Amino acid sequence: MTSLPVVAIVGRPNVGKSTLFNRLVGGRKAIVHDEPGVTRDRLYATTEWKGRAFILGDTGGFEPDATTGLPALVAAQVQHAVQEAALILFVVDAREGVSPLDLEIARLLRRQTRSRIFVVPNKVDQPAQESRTSEFFRLGFPEIVPVSAEHGLGVAELADLIVDTLPPAAAESEKTAVRVAVVGRPNVGKSSLVNRILGQDRVLVSEQPGTTRDVIDTPFTYKDTNYVLIDTAGLRSRSKVQWPLERFSVLRTLRAVERSDVALILLDGPLGVTEQDAKIADYVQDAGCGAIVVANKWDLMPRGADAKQQLTLQIRERLRHLDYAPIAFISALTGFQVPTLFSLMNTVAHARSRRIPTPQINTLIGEAVRRHPPPSQGKRPVRFHYATQAAGPPPTFLLFVSDPRGVLVPYRRYLINQLREAYGFVGTPIRLVLKGKRT
Repeated sequence: MTSLPVVAIVGRPNVGKSTLFNRLVGGRKAIVHDEPGVTRDRLYATTEWKGRAFILGDTGGFEPDATTGLPALVAAQVQHAVQEAALILFVVDAREGVSPLDLEIARLLRRQTRSRIFVVPNKVDQPAQESRTSEFFRLGFPEIVPVSAEHGLGVAELADLIVDTLPPAAAESEKTAVRVAVVGRPNVGKSSLVNRILGQDRVLVSEQPGTTRDVIDTPFTYKDTNYVLIDTAGLRSRSKVQWPLERFSVLRTLRAVERSDVALILLDGPLGVTEQDAKIADYVQDAGCGAIVVANKWDLMPRGADAKQQLTLQIRERLRHLDYAPIAFISALTGFQVPTLFSLMNTVAHARSRRIPTPQINTLIGEAVRRHPPPSQGKRPVRFHYATQAAGPPPTFLLFVSDPRGVLVPYRRYLINQLREAYGFVGTPIRLVLKGKRT
């Protein structure tokens, strides 16, 4: 999946794993909350310390004896994280001391991995408290590194040990990864699609809506192209978002879209396009993100071309503002047509970063204006003087005109359509910025 070594943070619920993750990453990337079990999936972030890059993985609270429900799924995720890690940070609560669950986790770690393990007693807020961490030698690991993740005490020393312990770095790819966010309403199959694309149970899949509460980045490579796949929390309508933790998850999802190249807007195929789907599509467009509309659960749809044609018409009708987005019909459950998403993602990502030479833009805009001049809004007609492409993405074009107020929305849409027709900006919004210039 990636050439960088992985450092996994594990431990029982509510010992401060996500707080330590945020401290080492240098930002509030994981959700931190007093409610035990907030982190359910593996959450990864690339970080660097003293010039050495590595991938840090946060995990849900580990309950080894769990056999059913979400706790069992979390336990399976932790075990996956342990298997792929070069180094494990086993976080414990220094205030509570060694618990029976800590001893059980230690036993499983010794049995399941040969990776090096640091025991990290957390919540050591005073230097005098360090002497009490010696009891954690009972867990059977020789390296004890006390920290206070909340206050940052001992974290730099832990980071030093991490980079000194990791194996030599492999050669990193120089290619830029395509960042792809999977977004949609709860329970439309986002995590199932992520798992299907990655070929493993990378994130939790449950029939319970809202299973994914965090934003999860997974780097991987497919046919020599690097990607970062971003699974997100389901976006419910604002009136249904009640708990502060859920509102925080929604905010994370929206920010994930803003930093992505492409958004896979997942729809429930049998259900069709809902009002909330349209709102999600609005946000993707406003964020300047490329878009692919993905109708999932196609295995539940009637066979034949009629169903596809009818849903296509519905998508184009209800998501008119996304008429530039390609549509894919897939089944994350069976894998039907999922591989076709890769060529679409590459096409949209390329279009979103495409740059057009200034002389070509001026020629195209000049010819478009001559064919269909803008309607006159005053005594003088609007004059177009100069056009160029600004820094992007998304593709943004600066048009210098005599009176920006005279170029109304329908005419701006006409110019955008001319640019799209000429240069094939598939799946990406186009922005026009009009600036006044005196004649």
